[in-house]
Amino acid sequence: QVQLVESGGGLVQAGGSLRLSCAASGRTFSRYAMGWFRQFPGKEREFVAVISYSGGRTDYADSVKGRFTISRDNAKNTVYLQMNSLKPEDTAVYYCAVHTTMYIMTMTPRNYDYWGQGTQVTVSS
Repeated sequence: QVQLVESGGGLVQAGGSLRLSCAASGRTFSRYAMGWFRQFPGKEREFVAVISYSGGRTDYADSVKGRFTISRDNAKNTVYLQMNSLKPEDTAVYYCAVHTTMYIMTMTPRNYDYWGQGTQVTVSS
């Protein structure tokens, strides 16, 4: 049973930082790209960041480039999202996900096979 569990969300003031974690279990994820997505109320999930299976490649949505950093620790089956210089418009539910086609990166939500339950991030102005 594959399970992804996010943590680290919360309430922060604009300009502050949060670090999200996503712990994966049920499979060895070191061959798979993992991504972070977010969802605003009434909107579809949107891409935030993706990291390759090895951690050697990353990609980001334009709206978070230079502020967010995705990383992973394959020994711990965990992916992280460091969020700095947070803005009120970053307020959303954040999800991690895994794409189980080996060695392939993708930014498209429908290509991801397993999802976490989400963690709320709220940035106050």
